[in-house]
Amino acid sequence: MQEMTGIHPTEELFSHFFNLTQDYLCIAGYDGYFKKVNPAFIEFMGYSEEELMASPIHTFIYEKDQHRTATSRKGLTKGSPLLHFDNRYTTKSGEIVWLTWTAIPNEDNQLVYAIARNVNHIKKKEEERNAAIANLTQLNKELKRLSFTATHDLKSPVNNLISLFHLLDTSEIKNEENLLYINLLKESSENLRDILNNYVDTIKKKNTSLHHKEQVCMKQVLQATLDPIKYLIKNTGTTFHIDLDQASTINFNAFCLHSIFLNLISNSIKYARPGVPPVIQITSSNKEDSVQVSVSDNGSGFDMEKASGKIFHLNETFHDATDSKGVGLYLVNDYMKSFDGEIQVNSTVNQGTTFTLTFPNQ
Repeated sequence: MQEMTGIHPTEELFSHFFNLTQDYLCIAGYDGYFKKVNPAFIEFMGYSEEELMASPIHTFIYEKDQHRTATSRKGLTKGSPLLHFDNRYTTKSGEIVWLTWTAIPNEDNQLVYAIARNVNHIKKKEEERNAAIANLTQLNKELKRLSFTATHDLKSPVNNLISLFHLLDTSEIKNEENLLYINLLKESSENLRDILNNYVDTIKKKNTSLHHKEQVCMKQVLQATLDPIKYLIKNTGTTFHIDLDQASTINFNAFCLHSIFLNLISNSIKYARPGVPPVIQITSSNKEDSVQVSVSDNGSGFDMEKASGKIFHLNETFHDATDSKGVGLYLVNDYMKSFDGEIQVNSTVNQGTTFTLTFPNQ
């Protein structure tokens, strides 16, 4: 029967594949016209087979992609294959669709054999992702500008306050207690100025300092954190039990560690139980491939079940304090994640809270 029809079995198999595949198969001539297209491509384009072969191929290509496609086509006519080339086609209904092409030229018969797939959904996702990246980039710029503005604007009244202290003639003040308070205010103002300057310097480094790891001495950073708040510690009767001897250094970032210590310690003081002086314990230990630091207090604690899944979210608060904004723990968690670290928390109402920080050695 095959001999009677004159159709070779291989040609018959190719014909079935050509007609049944859902990929778009096309045979085009070096003259720029389709010579044969499969049913899937015909259905996709919405034109009849006769219409597709009657007009130059470039007329079906989206106008903005025509020049780029023509440039790539020149390589085909010189014998170079075209691999994973993306361009847009316009269907008869006017829809613009992204296709990705692989084409092989045959110089002997001046034909190009091509296969294409619809990648419109992938391009849409890429566009959404690029839009999201652009939005995040803009948001980051705005946040950086806000940080500059807030820090700069705060520096002016602080410098003004320091200037007033310098103008003040303390020799006329006979009350030693008042003189002590004035000196304390002056010292606190100068500490605040130094902190603001440090923030500005960090921002100016285009965030590189926040991603730079170094060997950090935890005792030094902790001491630098406690000094500016020593009078808050004294007035609240806060007691510290510190043991960082087992693991005194970590591979981290000094600026970020300072912020972590400051947030956790200030929270322990802020959320102390009424009438119970805060007791804060800070310890370290070496693990197999990391260093663990524990920060514990005897404060008011919170309900772990109610706070589950929200503890480190932005703007989440678990106490009624008016100055509680839900930012501190979010920052602590963000710093830890930035360096592949981990933070865990355990808390019991009216007993206290323990934060366990894990710093990878590498």
